[in-house]
Amino acid sequence: MKTAIVHYWLVNMRGGEKMLEALLEMFPDADIFTHVYNPKAVSPLIKSKQVFTSRINRLPFAKKLYQVYMPLMPAALMDFNLQSYDLVISSEAGPAKGVVPNPNAYHICYCHSPMRYLWDMYHDYLKTANPAVRLFMKKLIPSLRVWDVTSANLVDRFITNSQYVAKRIQRIYNRSADVVYGPAAIERFLEIERKPSDYYLFFGQITGYKRADIAIEACVKSGRKLVVAGGGARKKDVKKYKKTGLVWFTGRVSDEQGAHLFAEARALLYPGIEDLGLVPIEAQAAGCPVIAYRDGGALETVKENVTGLFFNEQTPESLIAAMEFFEQKEAIFNNREKYSSHVAQFSKAAFLERVSKIIEERVRK
Repeated sequence: MKTAIVHYWLVNMRGGEKMLEALLEMFPDADIFTHVYNPKAVSPLIKSKQVFTSRINRLPFAKKLYQVYMPLMPAALMDFNLQSYDLVISSEAGPAKGVVPNPNAYHICYCHSPMRYLWDMYHDYLKTANPAVRLFMKKLIPSLRVWDVTSANLVDRFITNSQYVAKRIQRIYNRSADVVYGPAAIERFLEIERKPSDYYLFFGQITGYKRADIAIEACVKSGRKLVVAGGGARKKDVKKYKKTGLVWFTGRVSDEQGAHLFAEARALLYPGIEDLGLVPIEAQAAGCPVIAYRDGGALETVKENVTGLFFNEQTPESLIAAMEFFEQKEAIFNNREKYSSHVAQFSKAAFLERVSKIIEERVRK
């Protein structure tokens, strides 16, 4: 089948782009269509493919300000002529699924999430936007919501990354979605030797919804050591918490450094809400227990009382109680074989197998 993959934008290498790489292994001859493309920011595999861009790519500073142009992206999808393709796979977290395939083509949408700024995080974005952006949001969002729901009719089958997002797709688009986990690069963590130290770990970009503040306050209040690995920390916070002698900010770390931190951390603290979340999967692949807030994708990625446990309120006090419980029962979280068995369902191999079955089912029909 002649295959087109439509990805919202290619300006970095995160979870969505890792999924795109896996799809390109399955469909090595596929063409890529995207709104904005920065070849310097993507992997050699993606760079080696034929990439077509929409008019958004030609707008001023598009590679950095692409999110500013999101209201223009639905119309820009009409730039893509997909009439010669038998299979269209749209990778959706920004506008991507609204392409118009050949009437006889099969359109699968891997929806990482319905656009957050249109729906469940609309008020969060509105609150932090400047007055001009707020004005535009209030005027444009209603029509963009109509487009977003209507364009779901152009999709034959939805796939998503978790039951958590599948419920959101059902609520917003009134469509069911197959859950296909991954693809997480667990292989490079499975053979790491586990050498737990005395520090807890927060790992990830320090942005509001990830709630690094809960992990930091919980450790400072309870006298526990914490390593915060990830970019985005404010200088005043680094200076403030450095004085406690309990919190260390590493900034962004390499894959090798990250694996080393997972191997040595007493446990990963995961106080935010993610649609799925690759960090806890990678931590568990390295044998590191996870203490997570009881919501979102963590309910699917963490196996309670086997590879980790949960706390029930997004407060430092609730997390402290969970850490105390963890330390009392720490011995039960040392079975490395159970970690490896659990994370296998999130591997790239499992991802490709499930996607292949969905496509083969369509071919048989």
